[in-house]
Amino acid sequence: MIHWQDLHHSELSASALYAALKLRCEVFVVEQTCPYLDVDGDDLVGENRHLLGWRDNALVAYARILKSEDDFDPVVIGRVVISGKARGEKLGHQLMEQTLSSCKKHWPDKALYLGAQAHLQPFYAHFGFLPVTDVYDEDGIPHIGMAKEAKQA
Repeated sequence: MIHWQDLHHSELSASALYAALKLRCEVFVVEQTCPYLDVDGDDLVGENRHLLGWRDNALVAYARILKSEDDFDPVVIGRVVISGKARGEKLGHQLMEQTLSSCKKHWPDKALYLGAQAHLQPFYAHFGFLPVTDVYDEDGIPHIGMAKEAKQA
């Protein structure tokens, strides 16, 4: 059973932020052998939010939602990650459902954008994201920009 949290950055405890940064580093830096500066200054600013999925007091799923100060910019979903200990359990689908629900709740009229690892394009397409860029290199890993338009009420 996963306990989900949808938190504004001001609601993050030090231990929750530490768990998120640790999981992101374990997967994106160590597992994917991709040295980059994950702590980029966007975690604790503005309206940005964090989706955390906990099981047995361990963080097993995480995503970050960035809301620009510019009202014309899309909301950006990023740092979507599942712990290696929890893969193969369809948690990625649950995480994206939670993330999209948060976006709809907080910014119902905003388009969404994400920079997906290229091999995950079919996964994100399942949630209505369409490619909007060619494949590009980001830190040695092929990525593709994908967007989902806001639904009109």
